[in-house]
Amino acid sequence: MKKKEDKSSASEQKGMSRRDFLTTAATGIAGFMILPSFTVDGVRIAPSDRVVMGFVGLGQQGCSDFRSFAQCPGVQVAACCDVDSIKRERFRRYVTAWQKEKSMPIRCDVYEEYERMLERKDIDAIEIATPDHWHALVAIHSLQAGKDVYLQKPLAYTITEGLAVQRAVRDNKRILQMGSQQRSSQEFQTAIALVRNGALGNIKEIHCRVGDPPKPFDLPEMPVPDNLNFNLWLGPLNNPKIHYHSDLCPVVKLDPDQNEQLWGAWRWYEETGNGYPADWGAHMYDIAQAAIGMDGLGPEEYIPQGYNGAEWATMKYANGIIMQERPYTEEHTSQGIRFIGDKGWLKVARGYIECSDKKLLQKQQQEIAAGQYEVSAPHMQNFIDAIRAHKDPIAPVEYGCSTNTLCCIFNIARELKRPVKWNPATLSFGDDKEAFAHRLYYYDYRRPYTLPYLERRG
Repeated sequence: MKKKEDKSSASEQKGMSRRDFLTTAATGIAGFMILPSFTVDGVRIAPSDRVVMGFVGLGQQGCSDFRSFAQCPGVQVAACCDVDSIKRERFRRYVTAWQKEKSMPIRCDVYEEYERMLERKDIDAIEIATPDHWHALVAIHSLQAGKDVYLQKPLAYTITEGLAVQRAVRDNKRILQMGSQQRSSQEFQTAIALVRNGALGNIKEIHCRVGDPPKPFDLPEMPVPDNLNFNLWLGPLNNPKIHYHSDLCPVVKLDPDQNEQLWGAWRWYEETGNGYPADWGAHMYDIAQAAIGMDGLGPEEYIPQGYNGAEWATMKYANGIIMQERPYTEEHTSQGIRFIGDKGWLKVARGYIECSDKKLLQKQQQEIAAGQYEVSAPHMQNFIDAIRAHKDPIAPVEYGCSTNTLCCIFNIARELKRPVKWNPATLSFGDDKEAFAHRLYYYDYRRPYTLPYLERRG
């Protein structure tokens, strides 16, 4: 497919090829404006204290993340990037209105291709809220360009991509924070502490509700609107079945404003996403692993729902703990976790935590308005603090990588309709060639895209 010319704005920077970017990044050539020190509500922010950010992926998640970062003292936003020119303009307006309100320098440059933005010396960190199939490339190129990264969950679309990002973080000695904001939430931190401290005794089972798996792509084809570079949206995806439909890239309008009416449906299709097992699994499985001391590791066996009559999909850990995808309460079918130990149980979800022993925990329950949980400034502040201290944040790359691997293997076992074994120490399916051949382990990128730090096994 021929790449469509972007005619949206004469002020936008033209992109460079990915080959040119890699050459540029390697030689350290960069240089646009350098932002001066600025004041926020009358308080001067010194250059040494500021963190200048660029945003890639400007849908409703990217806009939500901006609102959270805007609450962090010392943060400035210099640039943004998206394949949709209307989303670029919407985001630019959000940022410049905020800059004006806070008496900051008013400027937010817009880009269609993120590589040009990564050339800039004045940008310290990149926030990534693209569809999952772009996560690995944008993150790795950002790390290679010397930027720290806030990456929305899940870490990647495939296992090999997640492992490549993990290698890139450590090889380039940068900071990466996963967008797993539940790690910074009081109810989940309380649950993790109680389980780790043995308040429930030895954990036997975990019931973790995340939701339905992805389905085959079945959206009818629609004409691509002029404001969208759909060829660039596809990026490395290498599947001729995928074509444009507005559900993949929800429509945004300006003057008058109309924001997205739904979340991007690429999440719900096997060819473009991993369904709820990755969308919510990247949150709930992440907390479960943290509580039982399995950060950076994971289950050793995955048994899909329906295999030999199994009522629930089951994951088995080496220490004997089993985790099942099933409702965490009798009353609720929403996402949440139930830990079951030999001394009691604990249930936790967003805005809710309850324990069998009321002496351990006073029951707390609160209502959270729709979308409020996504505005998660404490998690963003933790990332900013980690950048300043140059130390790992609360949700570092290894945690995100192991959870991403878990989510992928969950779907691999489901699609293969049989148990799948995985060795978290050797990162291997052993002699299971069928699992190694699955697209969620690895797929060939569409030309000319290539995955740096690629290491395949099997």
